[in-house]
Amino acid sequence: MGIILYYLRKLLSVIKNEVLVLPSRVVVALFFLFLLLLPLFTEDPYLLRILTLTSIFAILAASWDLLSGFTGQMNFGHALFFGVGAYGAAMLNKYAGIPPWSTIPLGALGAVLAGLVIGIPCLRLRGTYLALTTLAFPIILMGIVFAFPDLTGGELGISGIARLARSRVANYYIAVVVMLGLCTIMWKITDSNTGIIFHAIREDELAVRASGINTTRYKLLAFSLSGFFAGISGGLYAHFMRIAGPSTLEVSMSFQVVIWAIFGGVATIYGPVGAVFVLFPLMEVLRFWQDYRILMFACVVLLILLYMPDGLFRWLRDKTEKECPRCKIRNVAMRHTCRICTAQLD
Repeated sequence: MGIILYYLRKLLSVIKNEVLVLPSRVVVALFFLFLLLLPLFTEDPYLLRILTLTSIFAILAASWDLLSGFTGQMNFGHALFFGVGAYGAAMLNKYAGIPPWSTIPLGALGAVLAGLVIGIPCLRLRGTYLALTTLAFPIILMGIVFAFPDLTGGELGISGIARLARSRVANYYIAVVVMLGLCTIMWKITDSNTGIIFHAIREDELAVRASGINTTRYKLLAFSLSGFFAGISGGLYAHFMRIAGPSTLEVSMSFQVVIWAIFGGVATIYGPVGAVFVLFPLMEVLRFWQDYRILMFACVVLLILLYMPDGLFRWLRDKTEKECPRCKIRNVAMRHTCRICTAQLD
């Protein structure tokens, strides 16, 4: 009992001194609670399906941000990782009889190999040349898929694979818990020394190399990590939808991920995740106005990019918080002195 009380007091201390001090952290905590407690209030299958898919695509968007947002390696073929994870999990399940809890990480390892295949020949490329080169890889893989229809299902894809779980609520919790866990891990990576090096490579790779850091190794690491997390999302998608088809490799999928990341705010991890939870359900709502659906979606995105060029969630954070010029700690915008070093904020 004493140990339980100790950890309970420690948890309350963390909530009081770390979470409740900033609006962004309060919003994240409420977001976590909302997703975890939602099935207790409603089990509407349509709503749970939409949020399950949203969680899966949130992992995909955050994985793109980990690579392109933090290291500056502009990847316009991110659907390759998603498709490799989906096809890998589907083939392992259908042809080898391996259950989903094993096929998903194995498919993600295949996506890591795909990340290395892309990363090694593209190390010397930058900017537009890198973007166009990465764009070609999912198109190449789609050609391979069509060339071996007996194995990949061709245009119809691989169907009839095992479900993630038997109930819609269980599917929802698997996707949500995995999304929250993986996105937290990605955020911690970007907040570590490795993340600082990723950010430095994006700002000035030559200076990083001159300081003695092996930028090649870190760029390959970024490609591999991004491929792994995107592969996890692809495997989850395949087992949730029970199909892995050419749609997972389409160019539109790659550009959709870029739109999500820029809409929410690149180099944040939380920005792309929040953008998916705004834009993906929005597209479902607009499905009732099918003739104007794409037009209204484009208007929303253009308005955000026009008036909030750094992304919606970065703009909201800057409006509610401000950074201390001395210790770089963020504070509530209403404060006049820093909560840590008491420096003047105005």
